[in-house]
Amino acid sequence: MTTWEYQVAPIPLHNEALMLNNFGQDGWELVTIQTNAQGGLVAFLKRPAQG
Repeated sequence: MTTWEYQVAPIPLHNEALMLNNFGQDGWELVTIQTNAQGGLVAFLKRPAQG
């Protein structure tokens, strides 16, 4: 069974692709993006737990 770790991260509106590509290079997979109450983007990411 795979064990996951999760991260929740704000995504700047002017650098969405750059930020998501950086997370991807670190092994994070995007699960979903939601808009917060202030209109900003929040990414929910997962990756297999280390060790």
